[in-house]
Amino acid sequence: MSIIRDLAKNKYLYALAAPGFIFMIVFAYLPLWGHLIAFQKFSIHKGLLGSPWVGFDNFKFFFQGDNWIKITWNTVYLNGLFIVFGIGTAIVIALCLNEVRRAIPKKIVQSFVFMPYFISWLAVSMMVYIILNSTTGLLNRLLGSLEIEPVSWYNEPLLWPFILTFIYVWKTSGYYSVIFLATIAGISGEYYESARIDGATRLQQIRFITLPLLRPVILVLVLLSVGRIFYGDFGMIYGIVGDNGNLFETTDVIDTYSYRALRQLGNFGMSSAVVLYQSAMGLVAVFIFNSIAKKIDKDSALF
Repeated sequence: MSIIRDLAKNKYLYALAAPGFIFMIVFAYLPLWGHLIAFQKFSIHKGLLGSPWVGFDNFKFFFQGDNWIKITWNTVYLNGLFIVFGIGTAIVIALCLNEVRRAIPKKIVQSFVFMPYFISWLAVSMMVYIILNSTTGLLNRLLGSLEIEPVSWYNEPLLWPFILTFIYVWKTSGYYSVIFLATIAGISGEYYESARIDGATRLQQIRFITLPLLRPVILVLVLLSVGRIFYGDFGMIYGIVGDNGNLFETTDVIDTYSYRALRQLGNFGMSSAVVLYQSAMGLVAVFIFNSIAKKIDKDSALF
């Protein structure tokens, strides 16, 4: 009865929350039934309930060879680079923009930094190809003009984790910097005024006031990113790398691997087994990092 009374008392608040709640149910909870395909020899004609069960046979496809170790490492390594350099660069951008006192130059710079976030990965992939193309690429032309041997970028797998990290930072750091700027704007000016009275320099104010007060936001963003550390950015990696087998050694992640498995083998069960493994590992990563976040700052943990 207390639930009914609460619904009647706060009906407008619940009405505002209803679209988000329905969206979460439809797109987050109902699709969980799809994980059953990982344990079936799935047939589109027989459907989810009519397809025969095969137990853990679909997982053998993934775990029998060494590919699962390589692509798991690639996924974690690339996402680790994205998190460290992406959030780190965003913090630096936010701190630098906060030091700009004139409003117009600050807004112009912020707009240019934020603009790449709205460019689709398909457009980015075309830009990358124009720059790194082995024959007519802008970068190789520049190297040629400097009498330096051109590099066959699309045949050098060891370079691509850093190339992808640079692209990711360029595209997303402006977005994250806005979050940090909003947090900095909410810091009381009394802290800085007291620090200036005590003779603190601008760097000391950043070190002892701004960064400590940014820590809860940094921890939350890192925690949310770690929750998806086993999810490679499919749109980015497949859009830029595609089916270039020369680069699979360092760029093939769980998402691209399962996509190719589905496209080439047409086996829904095997691909779903890979995705279920991905989800389970992501859940484990969230629990591990959340326990670490609790030790650093109890209030910044998600649960």
